[in-house]
Formats: sequence, C-alpha cells, structure tokens
Amino acid sequence: MKIEYKGVWPTMIAAFDEAGNLDMEANRNITDYLIDKGSDGLFAVCQSSEMFMLSTEEKVALAKCVVEHAKGRVPVITSGHTSDAIEDQIEELKAMATSGADAIVLVSNRLAKEDESSEVLIGNITKIMNAVPDIKFGIYECPYPYRRLLTDEELRWCAESGRIIFLKDVSCDIDILRRRVDVVKGTELKLFNANTETLLDSLIAGYHGYNGVMGNFHIDLYKWLFDHYTTMPEVARDLQNNLTEQALIENYAYPVNAKYHMQKSGVKMGLFSRRLDASSFTETVKGKVESLIIWEDATKKKLNL
Repeated sequence: MKIEYKGVWPTMIAAFDEAGNLDMEANRNITDYLIDKGSDGLFAVCQSSEMFMLSTEEKVALAKCVVEHAKGRVPVITSGHTSDAIEDQIEELKAMATSGADAIVLVSNRLAKEDESSEVLIGNITKIMNAVPDIKFGIYECPYPYRRLLTDEELRWCAESGRIIFLKDVSCDIDILRRRVDVVKGTELKLFNANTETLLDSLIAGYHGYNGVMGNFHIDLYKWLFDHYTTMPEVARDLQNNLTEQALIENYAYPVNAKYHMQKSGVKMGLFSRRLDASSFTETVKGKVESLIIWEDATKKKLNL
C-alpha cells in the first residue's frame, strides 16, 4: 500500500513506569488515543519520546510496539539515531529498520556538525542510504542539541535522491517555508511543518501537513484545521490564532504536561519521565493543563467536534 505523507502526524510521547522502564501497555494506549483522535500517521521514537535517553534496544522495542499495535490503521515512522559518530548511527538505523516502520527519520544535526559543510551532510546521508537499503527516509530538523536547518541546496539534493520522502521543518519562518515549496516542486518529497504559528500559511503555500508536539494535546483540532482551511478560511484563521496561543503550554514541563493531559483525557498511563524530574510538574503547571482542556472542550463544541 502506498503511504500518503500528508495530514496531521503527532510526535509521540513515550510512557514509562515508576521504575523508569518503558510501559508498553501505556504506549499502546497512547497509540489508540492518537489514532482515535484523527491522526493521519504517527511519529514514534522522536525527541518527544525522549529518544536521546533510550538505548538502541529500547528504541527498537518502542517502535515495534507502536507499529504492531497500530495494525496498519495509520502509517508509522520512527527515528532513533542519536549517536555522534556516523558509524554508530548506521548501526542504530539498521536496528531501527527491523521495527517494521514505514520510514526512518534522519536527524539533521546528527548528520553534520554545526561548522561542517553540505558535503559532509550529503556524504553521511549517502553512507546511510548505502548501508541501510530498501528503506525510505525522512529528515527531522530536531532542535536538540542544536538546530541545523537544511539549505535549499541540501533540501533539493534530498528531494532528488528518491529515498528521502519528507521533511519535518522547524524553521518557523514563513519565507523559508514558501521557498522550500518551490525547492521540492515536482518531486516526491513532502513538507511537514512542526510550528503552529506558521502552520496555516504554510498549508496555503503548499505544505502537506503538521508534525509537531502539540498533537499530543489536541491532534483533533489540528485535523479540523487541515481538513477545513480551504472551505472555512475565516474559522480556520481564528482557530490557528488560538492554537498558537495555546501552544505556549509546551514551555511548561513538556512532555510531562502532555502525559498529564492524556491522563486527564482517559488514557491509562503514568507521568514518569527520564528527561524531567517530577518536581518540575508543579500545581501551577497542572492548572495550566486543566485550563487548556476547558478551552479545548469549548472550541470543539463550537466546531461540532
């Protein structure tokens, strides 16, 4: 079955138990929740999944858990290469290729250091593609530990390679977004925006979807925006503005706040995290999440969701 890379794809959080191990039952619950809320695809094992704090074995196990539980209801993509040396990354990616995911996402800041050239980045991608055959790839401009945006020339090379089929864009810059639409025109590479503030304008410009952290809070509202922005532009613009304001919640103990949000929404899971200490999730942050849920309920009522 041909995968359609478009629509709304949340960057999945990962659930852990009290001992700090992956809670696979809870991760299956998250998978069901996001699919039931309208996700067009799932990005498992990403920064939201705390992938820099997972072993290779854990990354593969988490990806397999999501793929197997999704059962073809939606496509699943996965990342997981976090090492510094390209040789170690290749071993990670070979392992991730066994997960059954529909594509593997390459992290741009793992492919070349901040001061290294396009030749290094392209050379390392070529090494990976040669070492991991018969797999489709995406590129993720992950902001941690530093943000490396693709240049127009690098993006064009990726689009023309035939193996790289989407980009998760974190530029947050509408001029770059519009320029990238022209760069990939006529190729199979699809463009996804991770930024809420520029999302609607990027869709109007020709982007293919949303792939961001706020999907863990209200992917159904992003789905409504994607499905209706051409037919109900004024309502979509108003929703976009409100989504942008609500996206500030990301700055308050993410991803634990997203886990609390899912918990309050009926998902059976804990709030445990490897990245954040429990003390960071204060009563003030809880209140912000609960206020967000009140806004979501009111907004969904207005949209007849």
